[in-house]
Amino acid sequence: MSIPVLICDDSNMARNQVARSLPPDWDVEVSFACNGIEGLEAIRAGKGEMLFLDLTMPELDGYGVLAGIKSEGLKSMIIVISADIQPEAKARAIKAGALDFINKPINRDKLAEVLNTYGLL
Repeated sequence: MSIPVLICDDSNMARNQVARSLPPDWDVEVSFACNGIEGLEAIRAGKGEMLFLDLTMPELDGYGVLAGIKSEGLKSMIIVISADIQPEAKARAIKAGALDFINKPINRDKLAEVLNTYGLL
C-alpha cells in the first residue's frame, strides 16, 4: 500500500527537487502544497502521512503547520527541509513535532539516511 507523501514548499523548484530525491523504489503517492494553508488542508484530507515541510512560506509558515498539526491532533511524520540552518530553527522544529531536519538543497543520500533512521524505507 502506497504511503501518502506531501511535499509542502512555496518553491516549485524545491518541491520538484525533493520529489526527484525520493528513493525510486519507495512505494509512495506524492502530493504537493505551495504554502502551509494548502499543506494543512492536504493533511486533513489524508495526503500527508509523511510530510516534507519547508519553514519559510507565505500565508502560513512551517512553524504554523507544525502548530496546526499538533493542535488538531493530525497524524503526520514530518521531516523539515529548510535553508534556515540556524541551530535555533532546527531545535524549534524538532520541539514542535518534526522527526528530523534536513538542510536545503536536499541531498538524496542524506534523505535516504534519515528515512532509514526512522524505519520509513
